[in-house]
Amino acid sequence: MWLILAFLSAAFLGIYDSLKKKALKDNAVIPILFLNTLFSSLIFLPFILLSGMTDMLDGSIFHVASGGWEVHKFIVLKALIVLSSWILGYFGMKHLPLTIVGPINATRPVMVLVGALLFFGERLNVWQWVGVSLAVISFLLLSRSGKKEGIDFKHDHWIYMIVGAAALGAVSGLYDKYLMAPAGQGGVGLDRMMVQSWYNIYQCFMMLVMLLLLWWPKHNQTTPFHWDWAIIGVSVFLSTADFMYFYSLSLPEAMISIVSMVRRGSVIVSFLCGAMFFREKNLKAKAVDLALVLLGMIFLYIGSH
Repeated sequence: MWLILAFLSAAFLGIYDSLKKKALKDNAVIPILFLNTLFSSLIFLPFILLSGMTDMLDGSIFHVASGGWEVHKFIVLKALIVLSSWILGYFGMKHLPLTIVGPINATRPVMVLVGALLFFGERLNVWQWVGVSLAVISFLLLSRSGKKEGIDFKHDHWIYMIVGAAALGAVSGLYDKYLMAPAGQGGVGLDRMMVQSWYNIYQCFMMLVMLLLLWWPKHNQTTPFHWDWAIIGVSVFLSTADFMYFYSLSLPEAMISIVSMVRRGSVIVSFLCGAMFFREKNLKAKAVDLALVLLGMIFLYIGSH
C-alpha cells in the first residue's frame, strides 16, 4: 500500500508541475502563488476545524493535532523555507522549459544527502558518491543542452532561481526530518497532518502581505494577471501528492529511502508533459540528462541499504 501511495504521489507531483507551468504562462507570478496557497489552505481548513471543535476525526489519518506557540514556531519557519523555495521556483519555471526545470529539481535528494553530510555528520559510501557524481555530470550535460536554446547556466538568473529553489527544497526536506523525528531521537516529534495543514495557512498570510505590499501597488506596470483554471489544479494536485507522501510514511512498513526516490520520479511525468503539451525542444539530449539523474537516484538508494 505504501509503495502504491508513493507512486501516486510522484504522478500527482508531475501533473502539479505541468499545471504550474501552464498557469504561469504570460501571467503574474505573485497573485498565482497567493491563490495557490489560499486554495491549499481552504483544502485543509475543514480538517483543522473538525479536529479542534469535534471528535469526528479522532483516530483517523485526517486528524490535526493541536499545540501552542512552542509548536507553531517550528511550522512558521517551515512555511518561510517552503515559500522562499516556491517564489524562486515559480519565477524560474515561468521563464524556463519544463524539460530543464524538472531534471534540476530531481537533484534535490543529492542536495539533501550533501546537507546530511555537512550538518548531521553522515558519511557517504561508494554507491552514494557515485550517485552524487552522476547528478553533477547530468547537471553539466543539462547546461550544454540549455545552450542550444539560448540558456547560459553560468549567467542566466532564472537558472540560479531554480537551483536556489531546489536547494531550499532540500533544506526543507532536512528540516522535515528534524520536525518529524521523535523527541527521543533529537527531533521535535510533530504531527504530520498538523505540519501540512498549518504551514499552508501561514504561507497564505505571508503571500497576502506580499500581494498587497509588493505586487498590487505596481500591478499596472507589470505582467497582468489573468485567471486560469490550472491555478486550482495546482493546489489540488500538490495537496493530494503531499498527503499521499505523508500518509505513505506513516505506515509502519514504509521505507523512506524508497518513498523519496519514487517521489522524485515525478520528473518523468513533467518531462513527458513538457514534450507532449508544451512542445519543448532538444528532447533527446535532455532525455539522456534525465536518465543520468534517475540512475544517480538508484545509486543513492542502493547506497542507503
